[in-house]
Amino acid sequence: MPEPRFPGFDVLSQARYWDRETTAVVVARTGPQPPLRFFTPAEEATARALLDQLLDHPDVPLLPAIDARLAELETDGWHYADMPMDDEAWRRSLHALDEEADGPFAALSEVQQRALIGRVQELTGEHWHGMPAKHVWSLWTRYACTAYYSHPTAWNEIGFGGPAHPRGYLRLGTDQREPWEVADAHSSP
Repeated sequence: MPEPRFPGFDVLSQARYWDRETTAVVVARTGPQPPLRFFTPAEEATARALLDQLLDHPDVPLLPAIDARLAELETDGWHYADMPMDDEAWRRSLHALDEEADGPFAALSEVQQRALIGRVQELTGEHWHGMPAKHVWSLWTRYACTAYYSHPTAWNEIGFGGPAHPRGYLRLGTDQREPWEVADAHSSP
């Protein structure tokens, strides 16, 4: 395991400066996750394997966050005109992965999974199972990255101090740290 970029930083130590509602939302992301409501068990297995490949086995529970968004139809507020709505696009793309795997995508080796996902990524300008491959790739990565970077574990990794409300930020310039922030161990002095 590599040395942390912001050693000793824990964004949750800043929770005392957030309002009650913000704290409840952020802390809930670190606790037990609710049962899935959108994905079927087969889709869950495929989606977990896909997300593990996209973000190299992240320490953040991505699938529950994505599942909750899709169950609530909480999208980015837009979708590509040549794609189905996000919930349908997720279902179709997961079924397509299983179809290409000639069985459960999750049952493939990690090398095989990476190769299959890589083929989708490389199909720029082409369709994959009736959808533009580049837009399928965008769907997967948008949701994966949104889920990842909404979690305090990822915030610690990037040195993000958490919500600005109600405390705010004082030092808004380049190379300026708040008094409570930790220096980047990988930057030059």
